Amino acid sequence: MTRWRPLPDALPKEARDLVEQLRTLKDRTGWSLAELARRTAYSKSSWQRYLSGAKQPPRGAVQALCRMAGTEQARLLALWDLADLTWPHGAAAGPAEPAADAPPAGADYRRWRAAALVSFAVIAVLLAGLLWVLPVGSG
Repeated sequence: MTRWRPLPDALPKEARDLVEQLRTLKDRTGWSLAELARRTAYSKSSWQRYLSGAKQPPRGAVQALCRMAGTEQARLLALWDLADLTWPHGAAAGPAEPAADAPPAGADYRRWRAAALVSFAVIAVLLAGLLWVLPVGSG
């Protein structure tokens, strides 16, 4: 079980409840932050910010952690909705961070490669169909 640092005093009760529940789920998996990052679309540093209360976790991160922990999502998503209303936005929430959490760079490449392969396959099938239908020239 991870030994967690205390949450920021400025964190509202709803946000605190959400982070504490996320910490419990993370501990239940027995995974390190690096392993959690490897299994989800969120980086190790993002998970660190979410679980320390420095930044509000995206709804998708809550869903991913619930799936990884084998837990029903409804209760935690309800907590997320309550926390979203009260979460401190802006500089008061903690240190400045990059604009948005993006999936790891490799995920973008994999999506691009998959889209390229699907496009190529569609073009190949269309071309084969066109060649099949066209009449053969007589001369």
